[in-house]
Amino acid sequence: MADAARAARLADRIKVIVAQALERRVKDPRLGFVTVTDARVTNDLQHATVYYTVYGTEEEQAGTRAALESAKGILRSEVGKNITARLTPTLTFVPDEVPVNANHLEDILRQARARDAELAEAAEGKTFAGDADPYRRDDEAAPEGAEQQESTPHTDAARADLAGMRDGYDPVDEDFGKGAHCDPDSGTTQMREAQEGTE
Repeated sequence: MADAARAARLADRIKVIVAQALERRVKDPRLGFVTVTDARVTNDLQHATVYYTVYGTEEEQAGTRAALESAKGILRSEVGKNITARLTPTLTFVPDEVPVNANHLEDILRQARARDAELAEAAEGKTFAGDADPYRRDDEAAPEGAEQQESTPHTDAARADLAGMRDGYDPVDEDFGKGAHCDPDSGTTQMREAQEGTE
C-alpha cells in the first residue's frame, strides 16, 4: 500500500503527461479546447481520476467527453511510458465543476453588489422614521414615569411567592396545628413537641 504523499506526486505527474498527450498525440476533431485542471490517484496507485474543463457549447462539451473516452488507451499508454510505477493506473475523466461553480458565485456576488448600490442610492438623503437605534440598552436609564414592572394580580402573587422562596420559606417548617399526626422527623419543633405530649 503506497502512502498518500506518493499518490499525490504521481497525480501531479499524470496531470502533466495527460495534458501534453492531449496536445500532441490525440488528433480527434471532436476534442475541443480542453484544459486538465487536476488529477487524483488512489493510495494503491491503481486508479487515477483526471479533472478537466472545456469551453464551448453543450454539444462541444459532449464531443470532448466522447473524444476523451475513446482516447483513454492512448493516454494510458503515454502515462505508463512516463511514470516509474510498476502498474499503470486506469484513467477516468471527470468534468471539473469548480470553475463553473466559481463563475456562478461571481454572478451572484455581482448581482448582490448591484442591489446594494441601488439600495444605498435609494436611501441617500432619507431619515429614520423614529430613533436611529430604537432599542434600550441595560446601562441606559428608563424614561421618568415609565413603569418598571407590569403589575397584575398574577404577577403580584408570583413575586410574593418568589420573595418567600428567597427568604428561605420551607413548607416542612410550617405549623399544621396541634394533634396533627405526622412523621416525628418532619415538621417544626412545636409539631414534634405536640405529638410527644399526646403520646
